[in-house]
Amino acid sequence: MTTAVSPLLTRLAAERATGALLRDRGTLFLEDGRIVHAESPATPGLDVLLTTGGGLAPERWNEAVNEAGARRQVARFLVDSGGLAGGELEICHLAAIFDAAFFALSPGSGPSRFRRGATHWIGSVRSVAAAAVERETSRRRELLDAVWPYPLLDISPVVPREAAPGQTVTARQRILLGHADGVRTPADLAWVLGRPAFHTLLDVRRLAAAGLVETPYVRPVPEPAPSLPDWITEAQSPDVALLRRLRDALEASL
Repeated sequence: MTTAVSPLLTRLAAERATGALLRDRGTLFLEDGRIVHAESPATPGLDVLLTTGGGLAPERWNEAVNEAGARRQVARFLVDSGGLAGGELEICHLAAIFDAAFFALSPGSGPSRFRRGATHWIGSVRSVAAAAVERETSRRRELLDAVWPYPLLDISPVVPREAAPGQTVTARQRILLGHADGVRTPADLAWVLGRPAFHTLLDVRRLAAAGLVETPYVRPVPEPAPSLPDWITEAQSPDVALLRRLRDALEASL
């Protein structure tokens, strides 16, 4: 039997709860037990996916937030005003949910808190079953390790390497490598490119597996030499006075 990624999320889904599930690395918004939005400081938000990564002008996004944010109908305003097609909004919104949930539900994301009744200003777009989000989160964790099991890559600067003669580099990889300056981490690259953070992690691990970026290694810390018990140290401590008498006796016999 598969262990739930978040027992609290499972319980809230069963209760058909509405509100915000808050964790250190992100927040999931639920309505009637289904996830309707998610956000994380580790991932580009829906605005970045739509503007930097998509075709929405930043001015149109700002207009929608200013005009409809207080009414929690930003998504509806974007579609009704002709700024965005409904299908494009749904695709980016789903990408944002699964992306943020991956980090919000990560093992090191701290304790969970639930704020009942809380809603997000983006408004209604599309909901996803909590169980589906948990399954996808687990699948993504396994996928990263199957590609290249070096988690330190996810938080380290991406350092490109020269391709081997005849090695194929895709257009998507070339764009990422072109922005990798040895300082930007995968999260930084996700923001710059307007791509989901998880997909950027996956791209970086695939590049590392292909030898196209450096894989950082943690050098093992040497174990300290075992200390001797006090009774051994004391038993082997030299008697300075005795040594001096032996030296004097030897000198006198010469």
